[in-house]
Amino acid sequence: MTTFRALLDQIRAEIREVDVAGARSLIEDNAAVIDVREPDETEQGIVPEAVTIPRGYLELRVEDAVPDKTAPVVVYCAGGTRSALAAKSLQDLGYTDVVSLAGGFNAWKDAGEAWSQPRTLTMDQKRRYSRHVLIPEIGERGQLQLLEARVLLIGAGGLGSPAALYLAAAGVGTIGVIDADEVDDSNLQRQVIHTIDRVGMPKVESARIAIEAINPDVTVVTHQMRLTKENVLEIFAGYDVIVDGSDNFSTRYLVNDACVILKKPQVHGSIFRFDGQVTTFDPRGEESPCYRCLFPSPPPPELAPSCAEAGVLGVLPGTVGMIQATEAAKLILGLGETLVGRLLMYDALQMSFRTLTIRRDPTCPMCGPTGPDSIAEIEYTDISCAIPAGATVGP
Repeated sequence: MTTFRALLDQIRAEIREVDVAGARSLIEDNAAVIDVREPDETEQGIVPEAVTIPRGYLELRVEDAVPDKTAPVVVYCAGGTRSALAAKSLQDLGYTDVVSLAGGFNAWKDAGEAWSQPRTLTMDQKRRYSRHVLIPEIGERGQLQLLEARVLLIGAGGLGSPAALYLAAAGVGTIGVIDADEVDDSNLQRQVIHTIDRVGMPKVESARIAIEAINPDVTVVTHQMRLTKENVLEIFAGYDVIVDGSDNFSTRYLVNDACVILKKPQVHGSIFRFDGQVTTFDPRGEESPCYRCLFPSPPPPELAPSCAEAGVLGVLPGTVGMIQATEAAKLILGLGETLVGRLLMYDALQMSFRTLTIRRDPTCPMCGPTGPDSIAEIEYTDISCAIPAGATVGP
């Protein structure tokens, strides 16, 4: 009868093992690194850049973590036994260049190699975010990315309300809210972050109460002020993603221009009566258009009535704001295909979506090659509206 020791010896004869120096050389050459220890072990430290997949989940998750089966892979555990078994399993799955670190993490530390103390989710957080952790593309690492992210919401109104609630529930660690207004009873038809008992309260304070009631992990930063070209760059500098739910053109152009200068991605949304639009601009990429590529200049005031003048279906901002929140989460996680270069148009009456392609304008006055490096000389005309009537998509 075969013993475990005999089986282990047989497996070690079928796989490759390397010492610490060999593992370090492979890692320096960009080999993938997989830590197959349990979570309570990895809390004590990991090899830098290692992907943590407990041994019991290895076969289920490794193809998402390392999709290229010809890529070099270094597997390690605490002492080298589980990683040997793991290396054999990876070979059986078709991985062609797998090695096990002899002596495991203990040997790595004893040799004085670099290691890091990873941030991990608490047990309460693992329960709260369990549905995220279960998704291979997110997992604990993705949830930690969300917790470390900083998102700024422009406005705590119809679009900012659902975006704030869902980003908070998802565990975005810092949410900033900028809005100078107070809660009015006419807001309650669509601005679901506010309640009747908070009428008269500053919107940013009302939003803070609602967000903190949903998720105590979230830090809420309130900016009870109007966004101006004097304060925009300083405010935006502290955030990773900007979610624009503003309702006037001057703010939209200001948000766009500041994001272009600071290279900050922004998710733009707008609503009008029964129609909504969402797109994402990401000036970190060379091909991304900006808002001025879409609308080079604001329309005349007579073609841009405000929601207060024209009305808006109360449930419409919920759909648009949640799409904005989804785009923001994807930007943070680096997942999927965002709406960069596409304008998503939503018709609530027809319950239809259509997507228009937006191309970067090579002559754009903001993101083009001759664009300014300052907003000091730019004038921002105060025109309030949502979607400009008769607006067309730019080049």
